[in-house]
Amino acid sequence: MRGNAIVVGSGPNGLSAAVVLARAGLDVTVLEASERVGGACVDVELLGPGVVSDVGSAVHPFAVASPFLRDLPLERHGLRWRHGRFPLGHALDDGPSAVLPHDLDEAADALGRDGRAWHALFAGPVDRWEQLVPDVLGPLLRVPSSPLTLAAFGARAAWPAAPFARAVFRDEPARALFAGMAAHALQPHGQLLTAAFGVLFGAAAHATGWPVPQGGSGAITGALHAVLREHGGRVETGHRVAALADLPPADVTLLDLTPRQLLRLAGDELPAPYARALRRWRYGPGAHKVDYLLDGPVPWRDARLAQAVTVHVGGTAREVAAAEADVVAGRHPERPFVLVAQQDAADPGRAPDGQRVVWAYAHTPQGSDDPGTGARVDAQLERFAPGFRDRVLARVETSPRRLEQQNANLVGGDVGGGALTLRQQLFRPVAGLSPYRVPRPGTYLCSAATPPGGGVHGMCGFHAATLALRDLARTRRTRPR
Repeated sequence: MRGNAIVVGSGPNGLSAAVVLARAGLDVTVLEASERVGGACVDVELLGPGVVSDVGSAVHPFAVASPFLRDLPLERHGLRWRHGRFPLGHALDDGPSAVLPHDLDEAADALGRDGRAWHALFAGPVDRWEQLVPDVLGPLLRVPSSPLTLAAFGARAAWPAAPFARAVFRDEPARALFAGMAAHALQPHGQLLTAAFGVLFGAAAHATGWPVPQGGSGAITGALHAVLREHGGRVETGHRVAALADLPPADVTLLDLTPRQLLRLAGDELPAPYARALRRWRYGPGAHKVDYLLDGPVPWRDARLAQAVTVHVGGTAREVAAAEADVVAGRHPERPFVLVAQQDAADPGRAPDGQRVVWAYAHTPQGSDDPGTGARVDAQLERFAPGFRDRVLARVETSPRRLEQQNANLVGGDVGGGALTLRQQLFRPVAGLSPYRVPRPGTYLCSAATPPGGGVHGMCGFHAATLALRDLARTRRTRPR
């Protein structure tokens, strides 16, 4: 197909959209405000020379599962996935902590009397993972490609996470594992559909894993950028767009932006009803990030946690749910839920001389700049890994407000593009059956504010660009000759 396209933003969704358009034959230019490609999916030497720290996303269950990314020759451009002994661990005070093996049967054996229930919950989604993923990584309001598989998933997913876990599991390890995965929704665990996150993240752990890219998260966007160049596309870094009216003429324009940025750039170009709907968009809780350089492994009380790529730190399922409820209500929990990534467990060598890099962030109220959150993250790690503070060689805190200063799409530190309330799971970003179209000729939204939402999977960009190509072809067929 001949024509040209402009993509604003070079995060995973912007690059994915650009690749779809370039593979279809369009001349594609990506405009990126930063001096480097990749949005929040990059890595830097934040803690010193030769120390690799992921700026945003660190562990990538849905990148390795993404139907679109798996269709690309990313390995040919340097992307290598690395898996640890355990995809996930959950730190507990009383008794041994919980670790989740990749193999479902092994996980069931490890969970004692909850093993049978765990296996029963996840066997279906794991067995039908290849049919399930394309449907869950797309708009909910559409005809699914595998309706029976999606219906079976929905029967589990529709429930609130907290009562669901209490009904299904009897012991704390299984309940805590499920609660930690459900906490990725950043919503109260009494809300409908929060169980979906527990089921989906758990199925991913058993089906395709929770890997890290070798050498840092920039390997993902670096490989996407290489595929784009291979098809003739290009990225112009340091190109900040001040207004949509300033963009060069194009057959299609895709915007890897959230509603707030779209409103600012559009000015008076958008119809009033659409602009009003965008103004009602709610952003979710923020992330308060702390990066650490240690002189050795994290001294977990349960040594098995050192082999987990991700460790959820928050205590019991009840404690996790209470912390998440506080955050959504605008309060700073004394014991926040903390996500910890130990990339070295799967990808050794991110720091020199036996040192270790630890990536962590706590859920915190939207836009928080609370000076005490970092200390509470430290305290949670010390709680489950006595002596942790003594191992710290270097430490960098990044508040939610600072995250937004670094990347305008991370509004108030929201890394998911918008709150996952029930309404905003169904309608992203506005009510309607065509969530990617912007009521401006040839313009589409492709950020995490569109389905399927946050995460490094590229599917928002894929769906938006695929729709743009269909619309462009239809327009050309009906255009008077």
